[in-house]
Amino acid sequence: MLMYEIKRYKDGHYDIYELIDPSSKAWVKAAPERGGIIIGYGVENTELLYLNNETFQDEQANVRGGIPVLFPIAGQLENGQYEWEGTSYTMKNHGFARNMPWEVVESGASDDEAFLTIRLKSNEETKKSYPFDFEVVYTYRLQNGMLSIEQEYRNESDVEMPVYPGFHPYFKTAEKNLAYCTDAKSFLDYNDGQVKPIEDGLNLNGKKESLALLDAAKKRIEFPIPEFSKSVLMEYGEEFRYVVLWTEAGKEFVCVEPWFALTGEFNRKEELAFIKPKEALKTCLSISVK
Repeated sequence: MLMYEIKRYKDGHYDIYELIDPSSKAWVKAAPERGGIIIGYGVENTELLYLNNETFQDEQANVRGGIPVLFPIAGQLENGQYEWEGTSYTMKNHGFARNMPWEVVESGASDDEAFLTIRLKSNEETKKSYPFDFEVVYTYRLQNGMLSIEQEYRNESDVEMPVYPGFHPYFKTAEKNLAYCTDAKSFLDYNDGQVKPIEDGLNLNGKKESLALLDAAKKRIEFPIPEFSKSVLMEYGEEFRYVVLWTEAGKEFVCVEPWFALTGEFNRKEELAFIKPKEALKTCLSISVK
């Protein structure tokens, strides 16, 4: 059996860490200094993720593609603002982590796996929009063709810290009407604000806004990539209450996004996850091919 590998090289402005599994002909490519983003994940010599390289190389743009990190929030806020303990704060869509450089803590490869551990810590700039001390540590792990994203959200503050993070994977396909295998019974259609039965279908053709699966009990979703003739399986921790589906007209991707809470949760404050002072919340997301 060939050993796993890890390579480091430049792609334009950014250092890329590539985890390689020769047996599964699989890879994971991550750019820690570009918001900790994964920009590539392939299996059997087939890239599964969409990436708009122009947005990746533009330091001022939000990356369209890969797996952007959503922290400390997923989604949008009303007028880009929220109130906490009597103070009003402004925060960009999906939080600030995807626009910040992450620190590489450790990387390695062996007979069994390749991994990369990265870290993001609070600073004076983050406190302008999120008044908490934190440390977020992710480990990207490639093993037998499976990508695992192991997460640790640590509260370094002296008070409880609210979070509702998520991920924004862009899967490479021209098909907008995928057959999702999920036990969700209903979804929220943000195009008209209506809750609908899953039997109505999850066709993203002509949909400008997203669809959110509301009530899945099993923390997994499977869907085909027609161009690959295989299915993607995503499994995730109990903390991810929702999966949000989204696409963009004329672009060859579908986003399948596990989120802790729905958009605007800092305005509602109904389903926030709270981390106690000096404690951490740990969870995981895995992506594999069947």
